[in-house]
Amino acid sequence: MNITFIGFGEAGGILARDLQAQGNAVTVWDRKALDAESLPALRQKAQQSGVRLAASLAEALQQARLVFSTVTASQALSVAQQAAALLHGGQSFLDLNSVAPHTKRAAAEAINAHGAGYIDVAVMAPVPPKRLATPLLIGGVDAVEINDLLQQLGLNSRMLSREVGEASAIKMCRSIMIKGLEALTTECLSAARQYGVEQAVLDSLHASFPALGWNEQLPHYLISRVAEHGQRRAEEMREVVKTLQDVSVPADMSAAIVTTQQGLVDALKARSLRYEQLTPFVWQETLDKIYSSR
Repeated sequence: MNITFIGFGEAGGILARDLQAQGNAVTVWDRKALDAESLPALRQKAQQSGVRLAASLAEALQQARLVFSTVTASQALSVAQQAAALLHGGQSFLDLNSVAPHTKRAAAEAINAHGAGYIDVAVMAPVPPKRLATPLLIGGVDAVEINDLLQQLGLNSRMLSREVGEASAIKMCRSIMIKGLEALTTECLSAARQYGVEQAVLDSLHASFPALGWNEQLPHYLISRVAEHGQRRAEEMREVVKTLQDVSVPADMSAAIVTTQQGLVDALKARSLRYEQLTPFVWQETLDKIYSSR
């Protein structure tokens, strides 16, 4: 099957590589291809993955039966609108981006106006551990047919609704809790570390919630997700804020999560620290690098 990925970052890169390995013809397009400095690394990644890097978005979409959009939340609607005029009947645009239901509906309107199908996809767990087995919820007019196709390709999809936006609503509401826990852990342990009481705090958390792993890898994992993906997570949480505002629910906590997720990323940038320099990740060492220079 001819498959195209718009966006060749972490999630898109993993899914594209695995689908190519199953014998599909996979083409990728990423806006980094327009940057002369980023292009060599993008070409190398495509070559290592066995996929074809298209010279333009139009070329990438020409022969595709399925088009997966795996870009950042801030670019999701713009990409759908750009792709819409290049698509035609018989093609399906699968929007895997973490954006508000209203944003997905606007994207669907643009795609459908040119005769292509639109599928709302909610990615319900991080892609790296399970890869193609990552759980996906899908919705849209053609969700039943596309769900069958995805399952044939080895993806762990589940048809949720024929309505665009319901799958994304589940994803966005879930993100409040998941990204919020990451943000709370970052803020909590940043302060505890500065006061020298981090072990006592972790012991107390473990006593209250022994099944979560506060005395093991959980703090490292949660803070590492912010350090590595805080920019993307902040963009997603801005869409969560929109999700809440669209139904008149106060978004104070979600707005604060944006600040904390973005704040750690900005603090690392201010000290010229990249995530790659922080691996293997130890949350205490990372926070020490930030606060020791203040």
